[in-house]
Amino acid sequence: MTNMSNNIYPRVHLTKSSGFTLIELVIVVVILGFLAATAIPKFLDLTEQAKQANIEGMAGGFATGVSLARAQWEAEARPNDGGTPRRNFVNYDGITVYLTVEDVPNNVRPGYILGTTPVSAIASVNCIEVWNAILQQPPTTSTNDLDVNSSVDYFVSKDGSNLCHYYLKASLARSTVDSTLYLDPSSSTTVGNSFTYEPANSSVIVYVNN
Repeated sequence: MTNMSNNIYPRVHLTKSSGFTLIELVIVVVILGFLAATAIPKFLDLTEQAKQANIEGMAGGFATGVSLARAQWEAEARPNDGGTPRRNFVNYDGITVYLTVEDVPNNVRPGYILGTTPVSAIASVNCIEVWNAILQQPPTTSTNDLDVNSSVDYFVSKDGSNLCHYYLKASLARSTVDSTLYLDPSSSTTVGNSFTYEPANSSVIVYVNN
């Protein structure tokens, strides 16, 4: 009988892989380095654009909330508590919020939100009250937490001109002494991305520094 095994089964030729040559590895490393040098700046640029969009979006929503609270107060015939001193207020989305009272000598116009606590002078805690009262699902805020790893999204302060400052915490510079902390912006408009709110006239101004 004729042996048919050589005709039935194809021959398999094994070749030994030699892997990458040194030149090929060098070329790969150069290409990866080029891609990294190109991609990283673009990624960082997109990150900064996202931070700018974040602060601008929050400021827009904030300004809208301030205007809506004022409009509701006007629609309800400017309610006030009738006390001395008189305090303007309105029930905004189920929350009683207090509003500015006209003070011509100090250029204060009536009807702009001061917070949920009746006060004559606004403090940083009132700035947070305003934030929580007029925003839907507001991001977390703090007046003292600058920890890089905390869940706080916005740092809030009040300056001597009765302006509320709202900083996107991730846009602040890190401390050179302790890298786990962001630097306190000290109510400056030249650091980080932030916006200010002036209850006296409802002005909301965005500051983008990154």
